[in-house]
Amino acid sequence: MNAFFKKRRIIGLSLLGALCIIITIYSYFKLALLPVAGKAKNKQTAERGSIVDRSGFPLAVQTTFYRIGLNTKDIKNKENFCKAMAPVLDMSEDELFEKIDKKREYVILKKKATSAEYDLISSVTIENDFTYVNFEKLPGRVYPNYALASQLIGYMGNEGIGLAGIEFSQQDVLSPTIKDLEEGNTKGKDIYLTIDATLQYKLEQIAAETMEETQAESMMMIVADSRTGELLSYISFPAADLNEYGTSPSESKINRPSNNAYEPGSVFKIFTVGIVMDEHGISPNDSFLCDGGYEKRLSSGERVKIGCLDHHGWLTPREGLKYSCNDVLGQISDKISEDQFIYRIKKLGFGEKTGIELSGETPGFVKDPDNKTWSARSKPTIAIGQEISVSALQMVQAATAIANGGVPVKLTVINKITDREGNAVYEHKPELKERALNKTTADYILSCMETTATTGTGSRANLGDVSLGVKTGTAQMADPKNGGYSDTDFLSNCIAIFPVDNPEIILYIVVEKAKGETYAGRIVAPVIGKAADVIIDHMGMSRGKASSVEHNGIITIKKTPTIKLGSLMPDFTGCSKKELLPLMDLPGIKLNLNGSGWVTSQNPPAGTPVSQGTVIELYLE
Repeated sequence: MNAFFKKRRIIGLSLLGALCIIITIYSYFKLALLPVAGKAKNKQTAERGSIVDRSGFPLAVQTTFYRIGLNTKDIKNKENFCKAMAPVLDMSEDELFEKIDKKREYVILKKKATSAEYDLISSVTIENDFTYVNFEKLPGRVYPNYALASQLIGYMGNEGIGLAGIEFSQQDVLSPTIKDLEEGNTKGKDIYLTIDATLQYKLEQIAAETMEETQAESMMMIVADSRTGELLSYISFPAADLNEYGTSPSESKINRPSNNAYEPGSVFKIFTVGIVMDEHGISPNDSFLCDGGYEKRLSSGERVKIGCLDHHGWLTPREGLKYSCNDVLGQISDKISEDQFIYRIKKLGFGEKTGIELSGETPGFVKDPDNKTWSARSKPTIAIGQEISVSALQMVQAATAIANGGVPVKLTVINKITDREGNAVYEHKPELKERALNKTTADYILSCMETTATTGTGSRANLGDVSLGVKTGTAQMADPKNGGYSDTDFLSNCIAIFPVDNPEIILYIVVEKAKGETYAGRIVAPVIGKAADVIIDHMGMSRGKASSVEHNGIITIKKTPTIKLGSLMPDFTGCSKKELLPLMDLPGIKLNLNGSGWVTSQNPPAGTPVSQGTVIELYLE
């Protein structure tokens, strides 16, 4: 022992001990002299802004959900726990026991409990001293109108992040950012959409009826204020219940008006005629002979042929649109160069996104003449709405050019944004785009659409007391399995602009893969009329059958004109069955009447020479 306690070793240990004591005393005094730290403040809860319609009607509001879980090792008596908790968890005792009896240490009892469920479950845990059950607050959303405008509103996930629609695209607006939190702004901004919830509800009822009647796979309906570009209704069916979004079918989550591209068919013809007329390729008085199909032979020997539904005879551009004649539209497309035609199509907004406040928007596809798939038939085919893909939003935005005298207006779904005090931080103002058509051209196309609505393929949309401009279109859909076009799948669509004398509204409806009848003039035009009727009344627009209209009490009944059959076939369009009866007694002429109502088409066409034994086929609706 004496050998161990040597003088040098004792001195070293003493110095080391003294050094430790000095460091300890220094650290103590250093900490003692520091200022007392303030009491930690409770972290403020961030609140997501609401989504409302243009009048403030709530569409998506903030709420709180709870995730309920526990550590299975902390349960003292599993049987007693299951007996008390199973009823409030909406489970059987056996189901709950099996859940907590597994080898997992931590178990989620309920992923998303409402406040009412939380109160009930919490009271049971307190009564039974289940202190090991824990509750985690989750930011949540309640959608009080379920599936109303669901693809537009979108959905917020469990972590407070938007996953679709406005909830996704406007995440930074709705939810406080780090900068907002640093400045003490713990509530996001409220977004006022452009849609009218009441009108949306009324039109969704019409859409649901149409889906049932046509047995269609999907449907779109867009209503826009042609002067401001604000969408008053935004419908994409099937639709998902936003409160059950996670379990909804994938088809109900597709935002079709924004994200889907398709060939529009004959509706596109209004833009073709407008473009070529604007380029002085045709005039209103020009005539084109429809002999049943467009045909063109090239110097190379290549032959281009596009069929038409009828032999329409000589038609003006107006009549070409009225009868939706493929032959006439093909000939009209010959009056403009390929490059200029495509340039003007793009000027109307096709081939690029509209820039609406939604994610995943498709630009569609407009083929250029230098594209390797361009052929001699591309231009006349595009002229009738094929070999080009568009979105419903692009069609509506291009139609604003016709409604606004040639100037398109950018579409929007956001009316205004307000802060937590209700002050507007953003208010929408119409954004006019570059002129796409001359005013005289736009006005002419609109008048042609009115003719189509009164006596043409869109006559079933006609209201009588409010002037509508209409164009219908039925397009074969692509066959993804076998290539080419399907023989059974059709896209039926129709666009309307009204009132014609002072355009305010653009209404566009698309029905995809209807069963049975697919002709747009028969299945979509009537829906246009029904929806337009609702829109006009809802918005309080002036109409002839309104109760406020005055009348002098004098009714003049015009004498039914007598139809005479000369050497040339007259135009029977618009004639009633009663007016046609005298023709039944004419010798050497056979008259076949198909349907009832008024004549919409005929064969032979007007202007055809009449000879002994001529058979006249008239189709009435």
